[in-house]
Amino acid sequence: MKKIVLILVVFLSVTACKVNPFTGKKVLNFYPNSQIFPMAFAQYDQFLTENAVVENTAESKMITKVGQRISSAAERWLVANGYPGYLKDYKWEYNLVKDETVNAWCMPGGKIVFYTGILPITQTETGVAVVMGHEVAHALADHGAQRMSAGTLQQIGAVAGNVAIKDPQKRNMFNQAYGLGSTVGVMLPFSRGHETEADRIGLQIMAIAGYNPDEAAELWKRMKAKSGGQAPPEFLSTHPSNDTRISNLSAWAPLAKEEAAKFGVTKFQ
Repeated sequence: MKKIVLILVVFLSVTACKVNPFTGKKVLNFYPNSQIFPMAFAQYDQFLTENAVVENTAESKMITKVGQRISSAAERWLVANGYPGYLKDYKWEYNLVKDETVNAWCMPGGKIVFYTGILPITQTETGVAVVMGHEVAHALADHGAQRMSAGTLQQIGAVAGNVAIKDPQKRNMFNQAYGLGSTVGVMLPFSRGHETEADRIGLQIMAIAGYNPDEAAELWKRMKAKSGGQAPPEFLSTHPSNDTRISNLSAWAPLAKEEAAKFGVTKFQ
């Protein structure tokens, strides 16, 4: 097992070479944009053909408007901070899909979907900006590629363990322990970290776009009310708890306003 761990650590140190411009930290990502973006774009286009895309309505136009404002704000921040070509391969697209699911999501390269089911929670354009900022942030931080990279490492660890352990009974015990341990101890915290990072980056860029970051905590209060307080324990979830997000967003809102002020934005809608 020690050899397996050593191999994974060495592999991780070699591959974790891309820097997140918003945090300045190296991240686990060994899938280049040239490889992952075309796959994501094709999957997105396929999804749109199989689902009811809402077009030419006030709500669908608002989704596009907010997305364009926030992605433009992100580009302003990146250029100002020394990353002028960071978004050259991105192809932003924002679609509203008729579905009662309370959700929105983003694929690598800037392909975003809002479900109509989340609009009663967002309520206003600024509420949409909270969710849009979060989804744009996932794209900016390459979270999709990072999740794929982490999943690959998890699979490598499983294969290495099965090759190294010859005894069938011990191998079965390893698989059970490894599956639970790597999921609860590594993959779920990894996912929660991405969600928290997207919350913080999203808050910042929505403020630069002129949207009030104070609305973010209010939106998550509505999300909590919608769920009726029913949720799995945070350590078993891919997302931080509603209470954690409300607390974080409330604390970060003044910092987002300070960042927006650097771009001359001091009034918010």
